[in-house]
Order: sequence, then C-alpha cells, then structure tokens
Amino acid sequence: MASPPKTYLNLVKASYAEPPDPVFYQFLLPGDSRPHGFIHPSVVAKMPWTSEFEVSAADVRPRTVRVLDSSSGNDTAAACSTALLGVIQIAAEADIFPSLSRRDLTETMRIPGAKYPLVRLQRAAAGLFGIARRSAHLIMYTRTPEGQIKIWVQRRSAHLSTYPGKLDSTVADGLYADESPFQCIMHEADDKASLPQSLVRRQVRSCGAITYTCTSDVGSGFEAEAMISNILYVYGMEVDHTVIPKPKNKKVDEFNLWSVQQIKNALFRGEFKTNCVLVMIDFFIRHGIINDTNEPDYLEIISRLHRDLPMPISAKQMH
Repeated sequence: MASPPKTYLNLVKASYAEPPDPVFYQFLLPGDSRPHGFIHPSVVAKMPWTSEFEVSAADVRPRTVRVLDSSSGNDTAAACSTALLGVIQIAAEADIFPSLSRRDLTETMRIPGAKYPLVRLQRAAAGLFGIARRSAHLIMYTRTPEGQIKIWVQRRSAHLSTYPGKLDSTVADGLYADESPFQCIMHEADDKASLPQSLVRRQVRSCGAITYTCTSDVGSGFEAEAMISNILYVYGMEVDHTVIPKPKNKKVDEFNLWSVQQIKNALFRGEFKTNCVLVMIDFFIRHGIINDTNEPDYLEIISRLHRDLPMPISAKQMH
C-alpha cells in the first residue's frame, strides 16, 4: 500500500513534540518554582554535578535539578551563570557529551523568563538542559517582472557540525546573551551574506515569532531524546534584482534564488534544516501562498507554529 503524500501539516508535525514526560527532570533556578528547562534522565545520570546543584531523588515527582544560590542574594544571576559554566566545563573536559566537544563554549545565551537579569548558559549546552533557544531568521526575497516571488536560499557548508549541507533561511543564527533579534540579523546579514548594514537597517521588517517544542533530530548536534524548545524571531526583506547575497565566511556554501515551487519541492524532499521548514511555511502563510482556500489544514498549521512553551518566556509569567 502506497504511503500517503506529504503535506505541509506533516512537515510541521515532524518538528513538534508533546510536553515533556514526567520522567524528565525540571531545571529550576533559585527561589523560582517554574521549570526553565527539562533534562533527560540519562543526562542527569552522567552530568558531573557540583555542590552548586541539588538533584532530587529519582522516585520523587516532579524530579528536579535546582541551581543553588551561592551568592547570598548579592548577585544571583552571576552565581547561577558561574555554576552552570563550571559543571559544563567539567563535563566537556571529561568528554562526557559529544555536543559539548563539537561547539564553542565561549558562546553564551540567556535563559528566557529567568527572574534574575541575564542568567547565562553556554549555547552548546542548551540541549542538555532543555532550555528554550532563541534565534533570528531573515527571509530575503524579490519579485519577477510578472510579480512572482523568488527567495534567496542559503546552503550550509558541508563542514558544519550541525545540519551540514542543508538548506537554510537566507540569514539566521542563535541569539547571544547580550543581543536582540534585530542585532543578530544585522551582524549575520553582514557575516554570512555580505549584505550592507545600511540596506538591511532600511528595509528589514519584523514579522513575528514562531514557538514550538521538539525532540533532538539527526543533524542537530544534541544528544538523542533531548527536549528542545525554540523561539524563532522572523524577519522579511524585499529587495530588487540588483541585491545578491554572497558568502562571506566558511559557514555558507552558496546562495540560490529559487521560485516558490522549487522551495516546495525541496521542503518535501527533506532538504531544509528542521527549524527553517517552519520559517518557510510561515513565510508562505504570510504571503498568501498557503491560505484557507488551498490548504485544508490551514488553521492547524498556524496553531502549531505558535505553541505555548512548557517554560516561562517572561520573568513576570507565573504558571
């Protein structure tokens, strides 16, 4: 019996996971009962926890891993960041987790929703702790004389440790701890695509955000069964035919200007990086390419692109 044809809803479902099972350990910060991450039991068992962490017994529900406040309340954020860096460095030096050995431990992100300003975590460890990751994506597009949309698609370098050779948004990257989504787009547009900052600043438009939770997949660089939540800030920029992105660093292999049909075909062939599948579908919806007339699963697709995350995204948000 032939397998059913792939649909946009199939593509979105492939990137989606149900809320974490109680078997996961909730990652807690001092003085806050809200879980900021979900850690797989296999990670808890292997992590070389230091005295700055309190790990609950395995038979307790909910299971928890809590960062203890060693600052006596003077600078809780710094104490948490130091504790996280310490245990991550020990794990990396012992070569316990492949995801830590493949990535730069100097790159940090902030933990969304933390009640203490700017608690930092090494980006390489986000999957281990199940922390929500923030990234920014820019889709740059143009129109033919007939009005048809064509999109600049990036192909990632075959030498990257994550999703090598996969198709990507025109410009995208994870957010560093101290930067905004717009700042990320500005420097990545230059670093990856050689786009003038004056052009990007003048023409880029914020188009909302995509939120979802998934489990780690092939190519992600994270340990198997890791629970990952994602916040994708989406930007669009329409340009004329004279604007051509050019690879500036070794992370990008090439840029191609593709028609909507070419992108559809690549989506269904599984050629795009996982989160970029959602970014492209979101672009199609915003530009009426996918609509309530031609897509029977239109509303469900939209709802799945904007899921409630299982952790807070605001310091004021209470569960």
